[in-house]
Amino acid sequence: MFFRSILGPIFAVIFPFLLFGYLRMDTALDRQIVLPSGHFYIVSSVAILGIVIAISVGVAGSRLRNIKVTLLSLAFLSLAAIFAVHGLSTPHFLLHETHLPGVAAQVSILLATFWLWLSSFTTDRPLIEYLSHQQRLLLPVWALILTSVGTVSMFFPHLVDVIQLDSRPINWLLTLTTILLNSITMYRYYHSYQYSQFPLQLSIVYSSGWLITSQLIMQLGETWRISWWIYHFLLLASMIVMIVGLIRQYAMKQSLAGALRALFTTDPIERITNSISPSVKALVIATETKDRYTAGHNFRVTMYALKLGEELKLKPDQLRALAQGTIIHDVGKLNIPDSILNKPGKLSTEERALIEMHTVKGYEMCKNLGFMKDELSIIRSHHEKWDGSGYPDHLQGKNIPLMARIVSVADVYDALTSNRAYRTAWSHQEAIAFLLKNKGSHFDGSCVEAWVRVCERDPSVYQYPAMMINDDTSISLVSSKENVHHG
Repeated sequence: MFFRSILGPIFAVIFPFLLFGYLRMDTALDRQIVLPSGHFYIVSSVAILGIVIAISVGVAGSRLRNIKVTLLSLAFLSLAAIFAVHGLSTPHFLLHETHLPGVAAQVSILLATFWLWLSSFTTDRPLIEYLSHQQRLLLPVWALILTSVGTVSMFFPHLVDVIQLDSRPINWLLTLTTILLNSITMYRYYHSYQYSQFPLQLSIVYSSGWLITSQLIMQLGETWRISWWIYHFLLLASMIVMIVGLIRQYAMKQSLAGALRALFTTDPIERITNSISPSVKALVIATETKDRYTAGHNFRVTMYALKLGEELKLKPDQLRALAQGTIIHDVGKLNIPDSILNKPGKLSTEERALIEMHTVKGYEMCKNLGFMKDELSIIRSHHEKWDGSGYPDHLQGKNIPLMARIVSVADVYDALTSNRAYRTAWSHQEAIAFLLKNKGSHFDGSCVEAWVRVCERDPSVYQYPAMMINDDTSISLVSSKENVHHG
C-alpha cells in the first residue's frame, strides 16, 4: 500500500536524489567509472527496445480510441528515440567527443515531459480534441520527425553546437520548466488515480517524478562519476514503468485464436465484450457492483444501440465508440449514495436532482481517463430531449450529439420493457407506441423510425437481449463464461 499512496512517488523522487547528494559529498565513493562501451550497449539497446514497444503501444492506443494512450506512447517514444541518440553518440565509440550526448539527454527529458504534461489534460480541451482528430497521424509523423532528427544529428553532430543547453541561465530555465510540468503531471494523474485506481495513472506519477530527479542530476552531476550514472538508470526506469503500466492497463489477455474469433464473431454479447478495452470493463464492473439493475441494463442498451447505429449506417469506428460509450453511460452513478440510488419509493426533488447529476459526474470522470469526444457525448447527453427539456445542458434538436440521441432511444426502450419495483415491464408494442408518440419532443424522429424499422425487419433484435440478458447479468460473469467456453 505504501507505493500506492502519495508517499511512494515522493520517496521514489527523493531517495535517488539523496543518494546522488551523498555520493557527491564523498569523492572516495563517487569514483569515475569510464565505460564508453557499456554506456553504448546498455543505453542504446534498451532505448531501441523502448522505441519498438512505444510504437506498438501507439498503434494499440489508436485502436482503443484513447488519445491519452497515444500521447503517452509519444512521450516514451521521444524518451527512447532521443536517448538512443545519447547512447549511440557515446564519445570515442562511433563518434568523437561532441556536445551531442549531453544535448540528446536533455532533449529526451524535455520532449517526454512535454507529451506527458499534454496527456494530463482532459479530453475536452480544444488542443486535445484537435489532436484526437489527428490520432492516426500523430505516431507515424512524430516517429518520422524523430528518425530524421536523430539521423541528421548522428551524421552531422557539429550542428548541435549551436544549442547551448548547458549554459546558464538556459540550463536552469529548462530545469525549472521540467520540474514544473512534471509536478503538474504528477498532481493530475495522482488525483485521477485516487478516484479510479488505474495502474497506468500510478505508473505515470512515478515516471514523471523520475524525470524530475534525472533532470536535477544531469544539471548537478559530473560526467562518468557513479552519481552521474544514476540518472541514466532513472530515465530507463521511467520508460519501463510507463510500458509496464500500459501493458497492465490495456493488454488484452487472450490468445491469437481468441483475437481472431473476436473479429469474426456474430454473437451480439461477445461483440460487445470483445470491442471494449479492459479499462472500460473495469468501469462497467464498478458500476454493476454499485447498482445491480445497471448490469443487465448496460448490456441490453448497448445491444439495442449497436443495432440502431448499424441501421443508421454508422462507420465501424463510430460503432466501437457507441459500444464503449453506451456500456458505461451510467458510470456517474458511482457518485450517487446507495440510499438514493436504490430507494424503492418516490424520490424527493433534491434526490432527483442528485441522480440527474450522474451524467455530469460520469463525464467529468471519463474525460480525465482519456475517453474520446463521441464516448463522452453519450455519457453526458443521453438524457437530453429533442425539445430541449432534458438534462444536464438542455440541448435541443441536432445540437444533441447523434450518438447520445441513439442511446436515448435505446435507453428508454429498455427502461420501459424491463421490470421495476414500482411497475411491470411494458410489452414491445407498448414501448414502440410510446417512442412514436414522443418522437419530435423527447426523441429524434429519425432514430425512432430507424428503431421501428430494424425491429420489424428482425424481431430477434429486441427479443434476444430481453431473453438472454437479465438484471443479474454482469460483464465479469459473461467474460468468465466466454473464457470457459473458449478455453
